[in-house]
Amino acid sequence: MAETTISASVSSTLDQAPLRPISHEGLVNLAETAKANPNVIKSLKVKTVCEGQFRNLTYVRDLEPHVIDEPPGLLGEDTAPNPSEAVLACLGSCLSVGIHANATMRGITLTKLELELEGDINITGVWGIGDLSEKRLGFTDIRVKVDLEGNATRAELDDLVAHSNTWSPVANTLRLPVNMDVSLA
Repeated sequence: MAETTISASVSSTLDQAPLRPISHEGLVNLAETAKANPNVIKSLKVKTVCEGQFRNLTYVRDLEPHVIDEPPGLLGEDTAPNPSEAVLACLGSCLSVGIHANATMRGITLTKLELELEGDINITGVWGIGDLSEKRLGFTDIRVKVDLEGNATRAELDDLVAHSNTWSPVANTLRLPVNMDVSLA
């Protein structure tokens, strides 16, 4: 299993305006609801439709479609992130949500929260039509750099990042085996 590296660059000054706040009361209510119903499983649903070539539109709830494409080197039109880049984007967003929520619960005011993600992937198998010799498919290593500023010590911010990484649903989806069924409809 590839190891995910997360590091933080932190500042404990509040020279900047705080990030748009999260409702502390809303977080407390959300946490209490979760504690009262610890075994609730929610199924998330999306629908992906190929528009043509490698451009796909993914529909989530009632939102505008999320576009996925491939870069020219992989025969796409380069109109949107490719699927692997989207995975990194999802991981970055999930970690950011967790860091911000936990900062709010801990009374830490953040003025900066930026994540840079980088992942190593062998693409020579190109969807099962390229080099089909035995190899690891998917990311082998992912590195996340968290640039974080707020009214906390380095140790508190390091703990905040580590805690959020531990409890991130997307990070855990990447770290742990997942049951998956892919079949013709």
